[in-house]
Amino acid sequence: MGTQVKDVELPDAPEKKILFLDKHANYIEAFEKDKNDLEYCSTEHLRVSGIYWGLTAMDLMGQLGRMDKQGVLEFVKSCQHPSGGFGPNPDQDPHVLYTLSAIQVLSLYDSVATVDCEGVVRFVAGLQQPDGSFFGDTWGEVDTRFSFCSLATLALLNRLDAVDVTKAVDFVVSCMNFDGGFGSMPGSESHAGQIYCCVGALSVANAMHHIDADWLGWWLCERQLPSGGLNGRPEKLPDVCYSWWVLSSLKMIGRLHWIDKEKLSAFILASQDDETGGFADRPGDYPDPFHTLFGLAGLSLMGEKLLKEINPVFCMPQDCIERIGVKPQLID
Repeated sequence: MGTQVKDVELPDAPEKKILFLDKHANYIEAFEKDKNDLEYCSTEHLRVSGIYWGLTAMDLMGQLGRMDKQGVLEFVKSCQHPSGGFGPNPDQDPHVLYTLSAIQVLSLYDSVATVDCEGVVRFVAGLQQPDGSFFGDTWGEVDTRFSFCSLATLALLNRLDAVDVTKAVDFVVSCMNFDGGFGSMPGSESHAGQIYCCVGALSVANAMHHIDADWLGWWLCERQLPSGGLNGRPEKLPDVCYSWWVLSSLKMIGRLHWIDKEKLSAFILASQDDETGGFADRPGDYPDPFHTLFGLAGLSLMGEKLLKEINPVFCMPQDCIERIGVKPQLID
């Protein structure tokens, strides 16, 4: 018996077959400026990551100059904890998720040197466990997301030497499943978001030889539904964010051409808000900066000419990654 297919129908709206670039830039700029907006206030617990989503989206659109660089840098610097890690807001506990976002934001502005980088390295290195896994913070949760965030942070700082990369790779490989995918821990269900993190971690660690690209590529391509959208695992609805998690993984393993790009592009474009700008998770829903970044990132991976090229490992503009000098391993 096959798995149930859950999908959506795309609206028959010719106007949504074009990319509303100006509206998306206006949407991100307005979201950053209106600090009394309910949605802005309700995302305080992930503010640094929200800044990364918005700035990266603007950079992909060639509009980074419209953002308040000085204000952003001052805020991000204020989020660094004495431990060296970054919290989502000042006076909130540091976590490797927000530490990566902070380093990504600083990298976009070529301003990493304005914070305590050695403190960041100590914080991240202190999270690695004897089995090679990483805690997310001092409270001890283990997840392959944290493996990627830790290695990516150190790679952007050119300090992978601070951790045991071999053990980190061994832990990630131990989370590989029979279907070629990866879960959050050994034995956990394969999920497209975790696959991105694990493939990204192996890419950063120059250990892509552990991956069966055809087997994993098949699982990833099965995430495409009749609407053209992608889901994160079987029996789930399509979501624009998986235009990033799935496509970037396929790009890293050299199987991007296995996806129907035309149908996926139509799904992403149909998820735009043609009034306010921004992308939603799927057509007809409310837009947010998270899905706006990953919608644009997916289109960039598929070669959208109106956007800058994006790096499939770090989800940052390729020109920024080249400036830093990071060279993650990709499968041809």
